[in-house]
Amino acid sequence: MSEQLELPFSPPLAMVMKRAEILRTAEEYITKDRAATHGNMEDNFSTIAKYWSTHLGHTVTALDVAIMMSLVKVARIRNNPRNMDNYIDAAGYMGCGGELADKLPTP
Repeated sequence: MSEQLELPFSPPLAMVMKRAEILRTAEEYITKDRAATHGNMEDNFSTIAKYWSTHLGHTVTALDVAIMMSLVKVARIRNNPRNMDNYIDAAGYMGCGGELADKLPTP
């Protein structure tokens, strides 16, 4: 079986592999026990939100922190689009944001 199977979608395999690598690395970062190093994610984001709220003079939530940290990474991408860490971190922050958003009351 030396014949390579064709993928059922159009992106080249190298492109798909890079996407998967970025997402797998982000998944690893946010699912490992990082609490030992950084503290509980939700508690940490809530603490950051309190600091930012005090500094800005209006309420910032833990979900806002996840979104804003993602935007920090997006801003860094503008300066250096080849730094994969920014893409990984942005994906990780969005994953954390999705977890926080899932806990919001249904409108």
